[in-house]
Amino acid sequence: MSMFDVSRVSVDVGDGQISFETGKLAKQAGGSVVVQSGDTMVLCTATMGNLRDVDFLPLTVDVEERMYAAGKIPGSFFRREGRAGEKATLTARMIDRPIRPLFPKGWHHETQIVATPLSVDHVHPYDSLAMNGASAALAISPIPVAAHVGAVRVGKLDGEFVVNPSEERSEELELDLIVAGTEEAILMVEAGADGVTEAEILDALDIAHGEIKKLCAAMQELADKAGKEKLEVEAPEVDAGLLEEIRSGFGAKIDEATSIKEKLAHQDAAGAVKEEVLEALAPAGEDGEPDPERQAEAAAAFSKLEREIIRKRIAVDKKRPDGRAQDEIRPIECEVDLAPRVHGSALFTRGETQILSNVALGTTRMDMRLDTLGLATTKRFWHHYNFPPFSVGEAGFMRGPKRRDIGHGALAERALAPTIPGEEDFPYVLRIVSETLESNGSSSMGSVCASSMALQAAGVPVTAPVAGIAMGLIKEGDDYIVLTDIVGVEDHLGDMDFKVAGTSEGITALQMDIKITGVTLEILRDALAQANEGRRLILGKMAEAIDGPREMLSQYAPRIESIKIDPEKIGAVIGKGGETIRGLCEEFEAEIDVEDDGTVRIYAPSGSLVEACVSRVESMTKEAEVGDRYNAAKVVKTTTFGAFVELVKGTDGLLHISNVKPGERVDSVDDVLSAGEEIDVTVAEVDRERGRIGLRLSDDPSIAGKSAEELAAVGTGTGDGGGRRGGRDGRQRREGGDRERRR
Repeated sequence: MSMFDVSRVSVDVGDGQISFETGKLAKQAGGSVVVQSGDTMVLCTATMGNLRDVDFLPLTVDVEERMYAAGKIPGSFFRREGRAGEKATLTARMIDRPIRPLFPKGWHHETQIVATPLSVDHVHPYDSLAMNGASAALAISPIPVAAHVGAVRVGKLDGEFVVNPSEERSEELELDLIVAGTEEAILMVEAGADGVTEAEILDALDIAHGEIKKLCAAMQELADKAGKEKLEVEAPEVDAGLLEEIRSGFGAKIDEATSIKEKLAHQDAAGAVKEEVLEALAPAGEDGEPDPERQAEAAAAFSKLEREIIRKRIAVDKKRPDGRAQDEIRPIECEVDLAPRVHGSALFTRGETQILSNVALGTTRMDMRLDTLGLATTKRFWHHYNFPPFSVGEAGFMRGPKRRDIGHGALAERALAPTIPGEEDFPYVLRIVSETLESNGSSSMGSVCASSMALQAAGVPVTAPVAGIAMGLIKEGDDYIVLTDIVGVEDHLGDMDFKVAGTSEGITALQMDIKITGVTLEILRDALAQANEGRRLILGKMAEAIDGPREMLSQYAPRIESIKIDPEKIGAVIGKGGETIRGLCEEFEAEIDVEDDGTVRIYAPSGSLVEACVSRVESMTKEAEVGDRYNAAKVVKTTTFGAFVELVKGTDGLLHISNVKPGERVDSVDDVLSAGEEIDVTVAEVDRERGRIGLRLSDDPSIAGKSAEELAAVGTGTGDGGGRRGGRDGRQRREGGDRERRR
């Protein structure tokens, strides 16, 4: 008899099956579920901690990647997993975003969700499974979340929509869409695409929601079998009397303060009114201190009234905080080449949001090594995003990127990636860094615009410029308004944050978070259409600053050239023990990569050095032809019948004694030439069967002005085929033969 009381449910999603199991692993957690599809398994737990005296939701979501899940050993020095990688961080954010709005008001218990991939089969991605498992763990726990959240991936492959496509084909997807939602509505969307239309996005969302409903039903079935009794939470109530007292006494002041357009002035004015409210309604007692409970009640009533006034003004009166129309974009200024030594830089300013993006180009040896559970092992294009506290007028600690920064950087990277040329066309590694210098609404979409211009300024041959815009929604009853280019207060108080990025042809990235359940596909259709218009306007503004990629790279960018040589000549480039290639690297300050198929990539600090190195490699690997000139070729040995001259490493030619001094008879080659001397020679004869090359001095009057065909007819004029390819051993064999003939 088993000691485990296991409950299990399964559901068909797309062409596969997803199962949820509880009662066997991690039974002391508040809720513990193993979610599995194929051989990919994720353990998800939801646990409640202590009650905290805070006015926010203390929710933490962690994704703990374990390399053993994919049969790997961590590549770090300690061979142990360290801080969460980008994939784990982004997955944690996708779990958090749809679930957070579903917690009841007043829930102040420490709450932690942990997702640990136990097995990864590289067919079924673990991220969407972790999202489902986290909601299932909440469903069977005592934590009173309002609804179950299902998550599904929809891809477009070969023109057809596919539900939960395999990880192996992820690089082939024209659309990669992750959707999370309840049985009633979609709550979160994360997408990358190669330029799909708005209509295709809506079709994919419709397909996704049908599958999400099945997942939510399975979670409810699991909760019916193994769920724990939910805790009851008393939602905090705002004192109605206080609310009306503030409305009558300070409503006009709140309305006036929240109508100020400039962000910091708006905050200061609203803060001053709040201080007045607290002094009037929660005055200091005999001890000189206000009653903290009364002060908290007054502050809550003030915040509710402030929110109510702003939302009604926008949704019902159709008046935005800064006076714009619902589809109006703030003033935009674009500029390129701010940082002289950067390979490409651009400044994008939209209202009070300002982003400086900088591009650095590197060699393929500088690609990013990935130590993850996924299939990819390297990365040649990435985008980083920084959000320092001064960008919002604050002072704070600078302790590296936060989860939000990582998420915004990844969103911009996803938006730009479809336009980045392949390595064959542009053999560089690219890194972009967006510095948020000011922020008041959609700095992530501002970084898309700035980074697209910076790429063009750097001379990266992107297929098209990309712009991004953030849309918002405020819904009050039956009244609603879709807002273009939302500012911070509209994001904070609104019901939807909808970021769309793309080219003039289609969408390349999309991120959506919805806080209410009444957002229909019709509203989303309006938002997408409005975003399309805004995106095109921004692209026009960007084109005024830079209209397409520059033809030349920055003078400070490294130069890369790729050439193809005969694979049999690789040894000539590398040399004995790598001596030749090391010499080339030192002479031209270059890095040289040689692949087995004969591809040679040369990286150097300047174009002139690359060109010189390419010319040298081509000459070293090129078959000598009649008429080829070799300047400053070194005499490597003199003999009684001529001088052997090194044309390139490993290939010598013979300058016969009769041609050492044109027009004059020479008794000894040593009277004219000596080993180590450099001379200019021209190939006059090539005998490929015997591997011999005959030379003439380039200034020999008898060959002046002759074409290759004429020179071939003249030859060396000695009846001797000349030197042998293949180095010193060949010369020694030839000299032995000559001595034998003379005897």
